[in-house]
Amino acid sequence: MHQLAIGEDELLACCASPVWAAAVAGSYPDADALHRAADAALALLDWSEIEKALAAHPRIGERAGGQGREAAWSRQEQAAATTDPAALAAANAEYERVFGRVFLVNATGRTSGEILADLRTRLANDEETERVVVREQLRGIVAVRLEKWLS
Repeated sequence: MHQLAIGEDELLACCASPVWAAAVAGSYPDADALHRAADAALALLDWSEIEKALAAHPRIGERAGGQGREAAWSRQEQAAATTDPAALAAANAEYERVFGRVFLVNATGRTSGEILADLRTRLANDEETERVVVREQLRGIVAVRLEKWLS
């Protein structure tokens, strides 16, 4: 049986938490096992590790700089979120004022309008609720990036 082997450096392009990457690095019998391990490790991260992961994400609607795999993936994920940059910039600023961090959303395949609606809805969340949503959005982004790595 062919094993999937993935190292910490490759995983850091999926999620910038070193603790998460160390927990997930290894060999897996198949993609499902890798995804299960990634989800389980993400669920166990403390908030400081989530914040490390968030720090690697550009604001929604802004192009990620750099030549690395993570930057390229971010540009692909946000490809549809480039219309209405002024509205996105204003909404990002409001989110950052309220929560003190970048707005994270799994943008793959979503339009600027959908993302803006989501952002505005999430502004009504309290901190605890928003942390749950952020973790779930990060889980979705990680899943998308793992699939890109697998292909």
